Amino acid sequence: MINELLQQTLAASRRLVMLDDATINRVLLDTADALMSRQAEVLAANAEDLRRMDPANPKYDRLKLTEKRLAGIAGDMKNVASLPSPLGRLLSEAVRPNGMVIRKVTVPFGVIGVIYEARPNVTFDVFSLCFKSGNACVLKGGSDADCSNRALVAIIHDVLASLGIDPAICTLLPPDREATTELLNAVGLVDLIIPRGSSSLINFVRDHARVPVIETGAGICHTYFDKEGNKEKGREIVNNAKTRRVSVCNALDCLIVHADRLADLPYICGKLADSNVTIYADEPAFAALAGHYPAALLQPATAESFGTEFLDYKMSVRTVASLDEALAHIARYSSKHSESIVSESAEAVRRFQQMVDAACVYANVSTAFTDGAQFGFGAEIGISTQKLHARGPMALPELTTYKYIIEGEGQTRKD
Repeated sequence: MINELLQQTLAASRRLVMLDDATINRVLLDTADALMSRQAEVLAANAEDLRRMDPANPKYDRLKLTEKRLAGIAGDMKNVASLPSPLGRLLSEAVRPNGMVIRKVTVPFGVIGVIYEARPNVTFDVFSLCFKSGNACVLKGGSDADCSNRALVAIIHDVLASLGIDPAICTLLPPDREATTELLNAVGLVDLIIPRGSSSLINFVRDHARVPVIETGAGICHTYFDKEGNKEKGREIVNNAKTRRVSVCNALDCLIVHADRLADLPYICGKLADSNVTIYADEPAFAALAGHYPAALLQPATAESFGTEFLDYKMSVRTVASLDEALAHIARYSSKHSESIVSESAEAVRRFQQMVDAACVYANVSTAFTDGAQFGFGAEIGISTQKLHARGPMALPELTTYKYIIEGEGQTRKD
């Protein structure tokens, strides 16, 4: 059954490349409008999924859809429609001594498989970006979001069918593990797989896939408050990075503070108490916060407090004696996703930006901005933490590869 579905998607992908940009944009705009007109059925399906999950589960917030979130999803799809096509761009051109012309142009991958967990918004993000870049998509969502995913894909299929386009260009696989196994082994049917989810999911895909993979790794994010940091900026940045939405990969997990600024630590962390953020502090930070931060929310740090993606209202604090020590801590525990420095020292900022090995490196900015829409990409298919082909928020350009077009007047090679 899975093989047959993938065969149908592959066949549909070959016809997809013939669609013009106006048709592609109309599909995206019509799908965004259909989502808003049918939001009641999507929210009802989402409620079925939510009923099966404990609200205390960190995934609950990722799973939850609201009218506001659906409006945001539709808005992102419209933003993607407004962007220029990434296809057919001339990357380079050369004329050889024999008159042969070689052009390097962007083309789709073909069929992209995305494996994701309890995040139904990914369904529309993936479809819009894949469709705009000329790719068919195979969606493998988790069982937690199955009702939501099926409702969303039904909307996509209805719009495609109404415009005479094969719905197989967007295929939703069953949520079971057998479907994952077949997708990971679909050599010749799927060109690329992108996993979105926990580190365990990403590791499983990397270790078992026979199809090329782009890793969208876990987000273990740090913010370093430097000796020369502005405490007003630091207070707002830390609070935003930690509490804006705790269940996403760009949320702050560890605040690193210079020892000379421990006296300002209660002020920097002050707003976190309003959101009931539990802080796991090392000894110097614990002493600085004791009596100034709610005792019920202040815990001594352990070895497990660092290098952990909390996805919850929890955060660790580490004290360092220098920028070099902060850099060493980040190098040890970072997932190479997003790292930030708060400092008024141009030299400290320069060294931080130069030395930190991460997809996104911030200076005096919240890590919450690591997002395709915030970067002006319309939406994202994931945050790549690897260095091969794509890095950081992946959008339309990262969903293309290239081929060489060679033209001549009958040249033949003479060795």
